Amino acid sequence: MVTGPGEARTDPTSRATLDKAADENFPVAPFFLPRAWRDDLMAVYGYARLVDDIGDGDLANAPAEARSLGLDPALADDRIAMLDAFEADLGRVFDGTPRHPLLRALQPAVRRRSLAPEPFLGLIAANRQDQTVRRYETYEDLLAYCELSANPVGRLVLQLTGTATPERIRRSDAVCTALQIIEHLQDVTEDLGRDRIYLPAQDMKRFHVREADLAVPSAGASVRALVAFEAARARELLNEGAPLVGSVHGRLKLLLAGFVAGGSAALRAVAAAGYDVLPGPPKPTKPVLLREVGAVLRGTRREG
Repeated sequence: MVTGPGEARTDPTSRATLDKAADENFPVAPFFLPRAWRDDLMAVYGYARLVDDIGDGDLANAPAEARSLGLDPALADDRIAMLDAFEADLGRVFDGTPRHPLLRALQPAVRRRSLAPEPFLGLIAANRQDQTVRRYETYEDLLAYCELSANPVGRLVLQLTGTATPERIRRSDAVCTALQIIEHLQDVTEDLGRDRIYLPAQDMKRFHVREADLAVPSAGASVRALVAFEAARARELLNEGAPLVGSVHGRLKLLLAGFVAGGSAALRAVAAAGYDVLPGPPKPTKPVLLREVGAVLRGTRREG
């Protein structure tokens, strides 16, 4: 039986996953969107958040999640086994009846919008990569990771709203990669606690930053310079992708402006912290986010 988002909301573990939407830099499914869009976007968010939580070991109740995927709860701490079970259940979204409530909630959107498996599989591949790749030598290596970990989400948004074109996908990829890099900058300390560094090793060498320099309460001048450098790269990507907002109209335009503005506001928060991200993630305030939305809307024009 196909079920909607209501079941996911009533399942305690799924609700905990969906509630994380409030902590994102950008609005996931704001109130002004049509109900069908909100349901589809939350279903995709639930999927993306759950696969990230599996890959990060951040599940609130890992044994319960394992049971939901048809896996022995004794394997709940085996992230690869959990990702394998998750991928198997994803297959049932496209051919059968999935076991997990969040995947059952995703199935109506997949069928209604004729979504392909590839973007969903990309997110799983990114989290598998996280289990074995903990450092990135070059910026190009990091971009390749973002192609799996971030860009599929933007492509799914375009597909859900029936607005995907090659040029919009290109712009969306730039925005999503920027948002991923910005999140990495905000979460340097958290990632290091997981033995992961998403600052390219070549850039760390260029700015004379050692791994030990990231494990202190407050950043020194070299780390701040490195973070500022990576923030500028993210800003360039946001600017490259911003015309995406002007290529659509109506409520979708406001949604996409929120994504771009979320990244821009987060970059402002990082800059306001003097690029010292080590004490914790610099977060923008709601007024700053709203001002950034206005700035994005003013700075874009409708394109064909």
